Amino acid sequence: MQLPPWPEATFQLKDGRTLYLRSMTEDDIPTLLGFMERVMKVEKDFYDIVGVRVYGEILAVKRKRIKDAFTILGLIDGEFVGFANGRFWNKDLAISLHTMAFSRRGRVGWAMYYAKTYYAMEICKAKEWWSTFESYNGWRMAGLAMAQPTKPWPEYQHELGGAKVFYVNQDHWNIQLKQYLVDAVGNDLNFDVPEEVRKANAVLRVPETLEL
Repeated sequence: MQLPPWPEATFQLKDGRTLYLRSMTEDDIPTLLGFMERVMKVEKDFYDIVGVRVYGEILAVKRKRIKDAFTILGLIDGEFVGFANGRFWNKDLAISLHTMAFSRRGRVGWAMYYAKTYYAMEICKAKEWWSTFESYNGWRMAGLAMAQPTKPWPEYQHELGGAKVFYVNQDHWNIQLKQYLVDAVGNDLNFDVPEEVRKANAVLRVPETLEL
C-alpha cells in the first residue's frame, strides 16, 4: 500500500511539556533496538514480552518483514518518551500493535495511542481499528476507559497472541472517541510545528533510567 506519511505534530501535555511526534526513520532503528533490549528485561506489567515484540517489530521494518507498518515516536527535547505503531491489513482495516510510554507524567501513553488512532482513522480513513491490550494498564486505559466494543472470540482474534479484539469504527471514532481522547490529554494535535521544537528534537536520545 502507498500509505500517506505521518505529518509531524506536537501535543501540549497536561503537565505543560511539549511532546513532539514524528515518524521513525531507518537511522533511529539501532538506537531503539538497544533501548528495547533493556525494556525486555523488566518483569513488570508484561514489559518483558511487550519489549520483545516491539524489538521484533522495529527489526522487521529494517529487514522488510512486516506489511504496511507505521511507527510514531514521541520526543520531549530530544528524549525518547513514547512509542506507538501499527500496520494495515488492507485499506479498510488497521491493526494497532503497541503503545509504550517511558515517562509517567503528562499522559504520554494516551497521547501516543491517540496519535496512531488519528493516523489510521482520520488520515488514512480506515473503516476499523483493531487493538488488543497485553498489559492491565493498557486495558484499563484504552479498552475499559474508552468503552471500546469487542469482536466475538474466538471467531475473531488479534494477531498479538490470539487475544480478544477491541475495535473502533468510523462512527465510534467521530461520535465519541476522538473528542474523548482530546479531553483526556488536554489538547489536540498541532500540525504546525514551530522551528524551535523541531530543533530541540533534532537528535534522538534514550532515557538513562527506565521510568516504567
